[in-house]
Amino acid sequence: MLIVRILLILLALASPAFAEDGLIDAAAARDAAQAFRVYVEGVTKKGERPDLTRPEVTALLGRVFNLDGLNALPPVQGSDIYWLLDWMEAANATNKLFTRYGSKPGRQPDLVAIQRNMTEYEDQYAAAVNFLIRGQAREAVSMRMFMAGLAPEERTRIREEGLAGARRSMAEFILASVCSVIESGSKPGNARMVSAAIRDTREVWIGFFLSQDRARIIEVLGGYLKQVADETARSDLAAFTAELQAAN
Repeated sequence: MLIVRILLILLALASPAFAEDGLIDAAAARDAAQAFRVYVEGVTKKGERPDLTRPEVTALLGRVFNLDGLNALPPVQGSDIYWLLDWMEAANATNKLFTRYGSKPGRQPDLVAIQRNMTEYEDQYAAAVNFLIRGQAREAVSMRMFMAGLAPEERTRIREEGLAGARRSMAEFILASVCSVIESGSKPGNARMVSAAIRDTREVWIGFFLSQDRARIIEVLGGYLKQVADETARSDLAAFTAELQAAN
């Protein structure tokens, strides 16, 4: 994943212009993410657990996962890609800080620690995933616009690999979102929040995912749909799967 992010940053290096509002929001998210990391490190030293309901912590998370700010931005442009990468990187890092808190190092994920965090921080995780799905959808559109605006000689192998890596990693993220929030028995409101994010951004994903990734998602979601308890979430996912099938 780190290699993909580096390639994507390289992809954006030639971008000369930024949307001012987005640049400000991204900078605020980056600063809030750093402050949240300091908070988590502090409670770790005390042998405690992060309390994501504390007003000041909630405020930090609100600046990182700033959905209102994201929705208020003007139409996406290819030149947005640099600060979008910065913002989504801060959001991903913050999400991992509390979902993987207390995990023991090793080759395999510490499922006990992760499950505890997913249960304790379910609401915050659902809000983070909602933001990340929508933010990455905007990032995906910006990437394609950026690449389309390049001269043929500027479409370097590194940039092409960065785009392909992003297409694969975003498909994996959508699948992980379904598994961790919708299919895992989360609260109905959280399941609907995430399924709505997938539903609202489906036109982006249908065109952005690679054909083999669309096929994999269709296959996996076919099994997940039977396990989705909430009718609204199940309907959203069924519609998404049907459109993927039509595109494939």
